[in-house]
Amino acid sequence: MDATELDYDLPPELIAQHPAEKRDAARLLVYDRRDGSIQHAVVRELPAFVDALTVANDTRVVPARIPLESPRGEVLLVERLEDGTWEALARPSRRLREGRRYGPVEMIRSLGEGRWLVRLEGEPAGNAPLPPYIHEPLGDPARYQTVYAREQGSAAAPTAGLHFTPELLTQLDIAYVTLHVGLDTFRPLQTERVEDHPLHGERYSVEAEAWQRIEAAAEVLAVGTTTVRVLETLARGGALSGRTDLFVTPGFEFRRVDHLLTNFHLPRSTLLALVMAFAGVDEVRRLYETAIEERYRFYSFGDAMLLL
Repeated sequence: MDATELDYDLPPELIAQHPAEKRDAARLLVYDRRDGSIQHAVVRELPAFVDALTVANDTRVVPARIPLESPRGEVLLVERLEDGTWEALARPSRRLREGRRYGPVEMIRSLGEGRWLVRLEGEPAGNAPLPPYIHEPLGDPARYQTVYAREQGSAAAPTAGLHFTPELLTQLDIAYVTLHVGLDTFRPLQTERVEDHPLHGERYSVEAEAWQRIEAAAEVLAVGTTTVRVLETLARGGALSGRTDLFVTPGFEFRRVDHLLTNFHLPRSTLLALVMAFAGVDEVRRLYETAIEERYRFYSFGDAMLLL
């Protein structure tokens, strides 16, 4: 697949700068793959459209964005390693020096392309790692966490899950998996051919009881692309915990995901490639064109799409 097939034009004003006032009040574009029909709803109406075991990613976002005073910049913690060090993204990378300490962060070794191995003094105590396209301050950091977030470990939120409220969860049959969102999820494509893009792998875990329920379910609704990657990794014989570098692109055979709830993703992203694999390249282009015409809100704090 050529990376240009993941391009589309988005009016800048449709990039959501803040979440909906109430989580489940976000708009929901509903697409039925069986007949090609489109409906417009809101997230709180989700149970009316799909009767399936709902599976969500319960990772918790780390306060991972640590500002640097001199040189002025930041370190974004991406993943805690087994020895207690962190893999991180840092800027301005060229002005940082190995072995130097900048505030609470010691730069151990450059890994190239802005990636560093670092040691952190104490526990992470930075800011919410909001994406760079969000320019307005976040009044309540809890709005960049799902209401069911559990084990801390993500460098970004699994954003499809941000739409759920405790009230909505009571109406669903739900199971949880964990994938700690890292570089693979939010790193833009690095190659002109989509399949040539390198993945580093992200940590995941699933409790045995949860996987038994998922395996036995008649149908499964995956909440977000990170959940898809966990489910399809296990459906291919993956262990209940480990790292997944599963790269879902058009032509992929889905073995355990029947429906998908997802936000609208950036151009030239692996996430958009996954959605196109699930619903079809031309179909997703049509859905994105419709969402733009209908003035849906895009990206992390934006609206959602349900693919049946």
